[in-house]
Formats: sequence, C-alpha cells, structure tokens
Amino acid sequence: MRLPRTLRAALTACVTLVASAGLVAGAVPAGAATAGPAATAEAAAATPLPTRVFAPYFEAWTGQSPATLAAQSGAKHLTMAFLQAATKGSCTPYWNGDTSLPVAQSSFGADFAKIRANGGDVIPSFGGYTADNTGTELADSCTDVNQIAAAFENLITTYDISRIDLDIEDNSLTNTGGIDRRNKAIKLVQDWAAANGRQIQFSYTLPTTPTGLASSGLAVLRNAVTNNARIDVVNMMTFDYYDNAAHDMAADTQTAANGLYNQLAKLYPTKTPAQLWGSIGIIEMIGVDDFGPAETFTLANATTVYNWAVSKGINTLSFWALQRDNGSCPGSTARDDCSGIAQNTWDFTKIFAPFTSNTQPANDFSVGVSPNSSTVVAGSSASATISTAVVSGSAQNVNLTVTGAPAGVTATVNPGSVTAGSSATLTVRPSAPPWSPVRRRTSTSP
Repeated sequence: MRLPRTLRAALTACVTLVASAGLVAGAVPAGAATAGPAATAEAAAATPLPTRVFAPYFEAWTGQSPATLAAQSGAKHLTMAFLQAATKGSCTPYWNGDTSLPVAQSSFGADFAKIRANGGDVIPSFGGYTADNTGTELADSCTDVNQIAAAFENLITTYDISRIDLDIEDNSLTNTGGIDRRNKAIKLVQDWAAANGRQIQFSYTLPTTPTGLASSGLAVLRNAVTNNARIDVVNMMTFDYYDNAAHDMAADTQTAANGLYNQLAKLYPTKTPAQLWGSIGIIEMIGVDDFGPAETFTLANATTVYNWAVSKGINTLSFWALQRDNGSCPGSTARDDCSGIAQNTWDFTKIFAPFTSNTQPANDFSVGVSPNSSTVVAGSSASATISTAVVSGSAQNVNLTVTGAPAGVTATVNPGSVTAGSSATLTVRPSAPPWSPVRRRTSTSP
C-alpha cells in the first residue's frame, strides 16, 4: 500500500509512505506498491464473525439453553440479551442484572462452547429497554469510564467474543453523560485490543423511524465520532414505530435503511457505498410487535427483507426473538414466547438462516497523514502524525518506512512499526544550504 504525501521544504520534497503488512492475496490497486512480507500479530482466541451474519436475539432470562435452541432452530449465531447492572450506580454487569449470572464461564460458558463447535458464535448485548428505562444500562449506571472499559474487556477475555452490541433506547438515548462515557470506553477498549492483537467490533442497536434514525439515535453516533470510537455496525430496530400509521413492514425496513445509509454517508464521508451498506444491520420483530396488529411482520415480509438484505450487502440480519419463532398464540398481542401469527416453529429462522456467509473478513488496514503538507525552513524540521486503523479482520502489525526523499532531506518515522489502530510520527528535516555568504568589496576610490 503506497501513500504519496508532499512536504514543502525550501525546494519541494516528495515523500512516499509505504505501509506493508500481511494482506490477502489479490490484485493490487493501480499505482500501489506490492505488499511486503507478511507481518505477524499476536493471535487472539476469538474468531471474527462472518462478513454477513444472521444472529437472532436469545432471551437469556428464560432458563433455556442457547446451544439447544440454536441447534434446534438452525440459527448458528445468537445475540444474547441482555447484560446490565444489578442496581443503579453499579459498575458490574450481570446477565439480565441477575447476580446469580455473572460474567463467568459458569454463566453460559458451556453453551457458548457448543455453539462454536457447531460453527457459530454469540454476540453479547448490553442494555435493552428494561435496563435503559431503569438506569441499569452499564454506562448510565457507572460513572467511571475506566470501569466501563474494564467490564467490556473482561467480557471479551472471559468468553473470547469478537463483537459487543450496545442496545440503546428509551431514557438511554437522552442520557448525554452515559452516551459520552460509553463511547469513551469503546475507544479505550479498541486501543487495548489493538495493543494486544485482539479484534473486537462494537455495534449499536438503535430505534428508527421509517425514514432513518431519529435525532436522538444520530446523536449517539455523532458522539462516537467525536470520541474517535469506531462503530462497526449500526443495527436498526425496524419495528415499534408507534405512529398510528398503516405499515408495510418490509417496505419500511428498506426506507429506514436507505435513510440510515444517507446519515452514515455524512458521518463517515470517506467510506465507500459497499462499506456503508456493510456497516448496517436490521432487526425485525417477527409477527405482531409491541404496538399491535397494525405493525405485523409476516413470513412474506421476511422473504422480501432477506432478498433485499442480500442484494445490498448489509452486515447483520436479526430478529426479536428466537423464543418467539413459533405460532402457538395466533391472534394474541406481543409476547416473548410466540409471534402472535399463524406459523410453524422456526419458520422465520429458516428464511433468514442462509444469510450467514462462510467468508471471514480479510485483515486490512488504512493509513492517513495529518497534516499532509507543511512549509519548513532549511535546517529546521516539520512533523506529521501517521494514523492507522483496522478496516476489516483483526489488527495487524504495520511497518512504516519512507522512500523518495531527495538529496539533502532526511525523513524518519517513529516508531517504525505499529499495530493497526495506533499512530506514529513522521519527521522531515531538510539540511542547511551547502553554501556560505560571499563578501563583496566595494571601492571608494575616485
């Protein structure tokens, strides 16, 4: 990967930064340098999620086995709901806020191992409506950013997971202190993961309108950008609109996602269309949602959304919830144990399950320089920050070297090797001119 950058120093000195690391085999973009020998990074136990993943929610408070239901339904990946503090003010998360279910191998550890052995994985989710409504969502409850980050890191190392989901709704959408603490903690965890050769993703799950995120949800993402917290996936809850309007739930999913796409394009102007669609997730509520029959997601809707999601290349397809994927209560209002419509058990799962791809994301990174130009007097020096970031896959070691400096110009990078996600300093120093002032003698004779 070759990135030309120019620094003006007396005469213009053209400096080229070359970042080489272990890249996947394939065509090198025109004008780019061939990647150097593969660099190594500390291996982490977690396996990255597929580039497309179906991961329905599992209601962890029911006492059922997630591994058993995953095997019975055919859903290899699950989103585990939810982690929260037991009491407001606490910095310790528990499954469902239940102190008998700590973040430990004794809580679901054996189930998670079975799910992985069957080719799947889990995405633990913090928050949810109850936690967000009671002040027990972790960042709302805990006012210490370092302790929030430590709780995330403990979850990662305890279960060797590669993505954390943050379900933010209700009062958590207006708790500006919690929003800022949460995003600061994400940045701390991402720095920790990069330093330790771990790959971890963060997703936000946010409520939506049929045309995109409301201002409150968008504010959560804006704050993440302000705090340099990378958000890998934004999941939209395309249900519970509560607007007393008639809804085609599949059509509303598409208009909501198109709205989110446009919002993300403004937040992340350097991302390509494929990257933007690849950072979007969709969460449906199968059958009758909390509003009532006017907002019913049908099996026909599921087929439409599945085909659309594949065509757009979105990242995550999910629904609430695996325990609801049955027709045992047709005609009822929203319940946690059935869909409220006539259907066979696992009908929705069977439609969505093929969405999961077998492709693991390639390890890739980006490099930027700021500022990209500067003027410096000969004999002095100018510096710029070289920033690196994980684009996909896991963090790799990135070797930074400088070539192309003209005679008399010294260019150095310190440190010369970083883990993707870290930064280095480029220093350019043109030497003093190799000439001395000449004295001119002037005669005053007539």
